[in-house]
Amino acid sequence: MEYVLQTDNLTKCYKNIPALDGLTMHIPKGAIYGFVGRNGAGKTTLIRLICGLQEPSSGSFSLFGIRNDSKYIVNSRRKIGAIVETPAIYMDMTAEENLRQQYRILGISSYVSIPEILKLVGLENTGKKKVRQFSLGMKQRLGIAIALSGDPRLLILDEPTNGLDPQGIVEMREMILKLNRKREITVLISSHILDELSRLATHYGIIDHGQMVKELSAQELNAACRKCVRVEVSDTSVLARVLDAMGVEYQIISDTTADVFASVNVTQLTLALAKEKCEVLSMQERDESLENYFLSLTGGGDQ
Repeated sequence: MEYVLQTDNLTKCYKNIPALDGLTMHIPKGAIYGFVGRNGAGKTTLIRLICGLQEPSSGSFSLFGIRNDSKYIVNSRRKIGAIVETPAIYMDMTAEENLRQQYRILGISSYVSIPEILKLVGLENTGKKKVRQFSLGMKQRLGIAIALSGDPRLLILDEPTNGLDPQGIVEMREMILKLNRKREITVLISSHILDELSRLATHYGIIDHGQMVKELSAQELNAACRKCVRVEVSDTSVLARVLDAMGVEYQIISDTTADVFASVNVTQLTLALAKEKCEVLSMQERDESLENYFLSLTGGGDQ
């Protein structure tokens, strides 16, 4: 698999306190990668390192196959568009003037692609309206337009839906999907809004205290969070034999607990277990949410 970004034991310390602590991650080309972690987990620190705003304390990362200690890493960073924390925009300029300013910073002499970018983010009709008059959602979209100015292959968005109303969140989601599918831009989204990420992401990296807890695909996450019946019995070894005979998929959780991934006839199961002198203590339907899965991996607490 081809990776746009890989990190290897990446560490960043501030006054000997690690913000990143041996982080290893892999972002596949073409993915929408949901970077999940509570506030302070190290998400923004990683983004700052990738963008060259800070240097790692130890470890390394590769961007488009180029290591961070190579002199050619500058070329790789030119393929990045990023919004770190808040969009860098000029309030007294129009949307088009903001893009022209960004083009000048990047050394792009022709402005011919600006109308296309404004249309892409839904700001083509803002005309001479100053950014200070924009809604928060419009400012967020302008920030993405600025990040797209250099025709990046990797778009990095740090909490892109913060402060947006429900309509703004939907519009942001649709735009990210369009950029990924139609322009084939790999997207890294740092967020703690897990429900919204689940509507977008193809891959996930779950970070806690600067360490990668788990990386998985959307399919793997769906499998982990799928509906099941949590069965508590006196002996799961007996339960396993009975379920095997019934051809039912299950997962043993402990000596007394198992998850059954099928619609089971309760009476039939109970009678079969009773014949084996195994008592059913409780049965409960479960549909683990992304939030619950996240908390189970990170040990709970506020996000």
